[in-house]
Amino acid sequence: MDLKEKLVSSFLAFENQMDVEDYVHDIRSEAIKTFENEGFPSKKDEDWKYTSLNKILKQDYSVFPDDENAIEYRDVKKYFIHNIDSFKIVFIDGKYSSHLSQTTHEGMDICLLSAALAKPKYRLVIENYFNKIAASDGITSLNTAFSSEGAYIHIPKNKLVEKPIQIIHFSTGNESALMLQPRNLVVVDENSHVQIIERHQSLTSNAVLTNSVTEIFANKRAIIDCYKIQNDHQNASLIDNTFIHQKQESHASVHTFTFGGNLTRNNLNFYQHGERVDSTLKGITIIGDKQHVDHNTLVHHVEPNCESHQDYKGIFNDKSTGVFNGKVIVEKEAQKTNAFQANNNILVSDQSTINTKPQLEIFADDVKCSHGCTIGQLDSDALFYMKTRGIPEKEAKALLMYAFANNVLESVKIATLKTRINKLIANKIGVNIGFNL
Repeated sequence: MDLKEKLVSSFLAFENQMDVEDYVHDIRSEAIKTFENEGFPSKKDEDWKYTSLNKILKQDYSVFPDDENAIEYRDVKKYFIHNIDSFKIVFIDGKYSSHLSQTTHEGMDICLLSAALAKPKYRLVIENYFNKIAASDGITSLNTAFSSEGAYIHIPKNKLVEKPIQIIHFSTGNESALMLQPRNLVVVDENSHVQIIERHQSLTSNAVLTNSVTEIFANKRAIIDCYKIQNDHQNASLIDNTFIHQKQESHASVHTFTFGGNLTRNNLNFYQHGERVDSTLKGITIIGDKQHVDHNTLVHHVEPNCESHQDYKGIFNDKSTGVFNGKVIVEKEAQKTNAFQANNNILVSDQSTINTKPQLEIFADDVKCSHGCTIGQLDSDALFYMKTRGIPEKEAKALLMYAFANNVLESVKIATLKTRINKLIANKIGVNIGFNL
């Protein structure tokens, strides 16, 4: 039995044990039909042209682990941004860990999706937002069909969330191979501001496949800053699907830092529905060995006087492969749009590969839109100059690579997180850069 058949055949048993509202059952039932019809994406799909899931789908994944494996904070402290005060929503092998978490219902809801799906007091929010912007493709529908646990964040009007929210999913290696399907719902109401840090982390070298879906709603004048840290083991694969719906004068940004994992696919979709909306998508990828990272982005401009900014930097070593497929759509009514898109890449090794495809679809005539990509190697003249000034070649290369990626970090608004990412970059490059990070 292959993975698709295993999932479809086990859906009924899963559904019968879930305590949720009836309309959620209906959503799940439709979703499993979509997955059964479409299955997993393949390279025949244009958006997956350069990324194949065949190899990772051959594993015999456990899809509903029964055993709970308790872990202590001291054993996983290094994976938290631990020197800041924050809310924490932590899952171990797909199940909520209360002793590692710090949630709240005081003036806002920072808690569990499972509770929101089951309790009538959350019904209005769930009916209005759950599964409203997630795609209906096979891989997203699979997550919808089995959506049971994840983060539920609802920030009411005029609220500044003073502490960042950390969402961390640990896999312990209890199973020889494990599939996880976390589902997050984030609703930020008018004039509110929140910062979210998300991480998926394996604690062993056992195979893990995570198919994650996050829906984010930024209502009028809301500000949302999201940061994704992807630095997992070589046998961990991640398909991260994020959908963001923005209303008038809202600001939403997503920074994606990808340094580890076997196969990583980031599907990031912004939908602008209001004037003076601002969307920011930035990322740094530094990989080696045979790692594969694919960034697939979409910004859909529907209303006039809006902006979007995409800036992705990639550094590829050994036999690694990178993919960037960025699309900007500007509808006829979206006059005065300002859309910028850039993808710049350095191939450190002759055996590394990058496939990049920036796209613009513009139906308005009064816009300012630009896109571009570069693929190259380190500047030999700059490298030579630094060596003549006494800087060893290894450190000179590291400084050039650091400078290449650094401008993406400028817009990170959590100072402690910026320091952590700087250290991860230095570690990935493999040198002590020699100045305070």
